[in-house]
Amino acid sequence: MTDDLRPRRSVLYMPAANERALEKAKTIAADAIIFDLEDAVAPDAKPAARERAVAAVRSGEYGDRELTIRCNGLDTQWGADDIAAAGPAGPSAVVIPKVFSVDGVDAVSQQLDAAGASPDVMIWPMIETPTAIFDVRAIAAHPRVAVLIMGTNDLAKDLQTRFRTDRLPLATGLGLCVLAGKAHGAALIDGVYNAFKDDAGLKVECDQGRDMGFDGKTLIHPAQLAVANAAFSPSEAEVALARRQ
Repeated sequence: MTDDLRPRRSVLYMPAANERALEKAKTIAADAIIFDLEDAVAPDAKPAARERAVAAVRSGEYGDRELTIRCNGLDTQWGADDIAAAGPAGPSAVVIPKVFSVDGVDAVSQQLDAAGASPDVMIWPMIETPTAIFDVRAIAAHPRVAVLIMGTNDLAKDLQTRFRTDRLPLATGLGLCVLAGKAHGAALIDGVYNAFKDDAGLKVECDQGRDMGFDGKTLIHPAQLAVANAAFSPSEAEVALARRQ
């Protein structure tokens, strides 16, 4: 399946340090999985998590799910080693947190090449700072960028916003990223919804993201998959209209 036809309705973070979670990910209804080496992994567990993520990508046991690895940031002691290990494993992409500018994307691309990664291994930068949003057009235009992921928790923290169900304080940043992605053919994945037991609130936010133009949503728990998959799938009426047209 080519990248432009691949559904990314549900993009689930799975902690790579958790063997039980990695096993569960083989059977869940996620379109894409992010094996997480960053926030979900304690510092002393990061080397072992890296090995598990690489083994998972190489295993061939995850069916048609799109597999990616979220590395630690370039400014950490683990980031370079994560990229060097993840790239040659052959994931669809490496997910890079805290990308501030297109220069950061260039640096990751060069590290992937130096590690011997295939040119088909793409970069999914996380847009989660005001600085990144000001450079998002150049980031989206980078030839190795296939997807933009919104890091809404960190963005809200940097903006010092208050929580609102309509996400009005984030609307400008989200909108600019949607425009950049659409202009340059990058898929757009909305940020996480933190209350994983609140299906009604998740549906509201998924519907909002879909209405804005996002292609899917990052998720923190398998319980959120059904809501996201439904929200970002075309309705029967939309399918019928597309066929008529």
